[in-house]
Amino acid sequence: IEQLELALEDLQLALAEANDPSPAAEEGPDTEAQAPEPAEPQETKRRRPKVSKDTPRERRTYDPGENCPDCGGDLRVIGEDVSELIDMIAAQLKVIEIARIKKSCRRCEKIVQVPAPSRPIPRSMAGPNLLAYVLVSKFDDHVPLYRQNEIFARMGADIADTTLVDWCGGAMKALAPLIERIEAEIMASDLLHADDTPIRVLDRS
Repeated sequence: IEQLELALEDLQLALAEANDPSPAAEEGPDTEAQAPEPAEPQETKRRRPKVSKDTPRERRTYDPGENCPDCGGDLRVIGEDVSELIDMIAAQLKVIEIARIKKSCRRCEKIVQVPAPSRPIPRSMAGPNLLAYVLVSKFDDHVPLYRQNEIFARMGADIADTTLVDWCGGAMKALAPLIERIEAEIMASDLLHADDTPIRVLDRS
């Protein structure tokens, strides 16, 4: 079924490219633009994209200025036309530099320093957010580690496949108590559901 869905999606993409559908159905109502006359009734209605109410919003205001461009008279606000655009803020890597200041006591000469913060994987450079990204990409989105290596390379980071493998293993070890708790809850149920749908992967050999 999943393979048929992928084939159907490819056909839909080809049809959309050939038809060049107007994006008017996706945009909100615009008082300035006139609605085009429907040429032919479409078989499928295009659903307007929806985002969560918690999605961050940014307002960009385009003001024509204070004076009329034709006569130079003063302009007054009579309303505004508002439309929405869904945009994507690409993921980016960030290097967090952890600086632990050393101080010495003037009286007893004791060295005082704050302990280093704990890490999900001891002696590893992977932060918790990066590990979550790698695990979700691999096990939920089915993005192989070698492809993640290519994605990180486009971000300007060289993270070897073997390092990603070590990170996954270390993260699974750190999550072992949670995994055991979930397994206990699932096995305690009277009814279990298993999905044995195979996932095709590329054999690099």
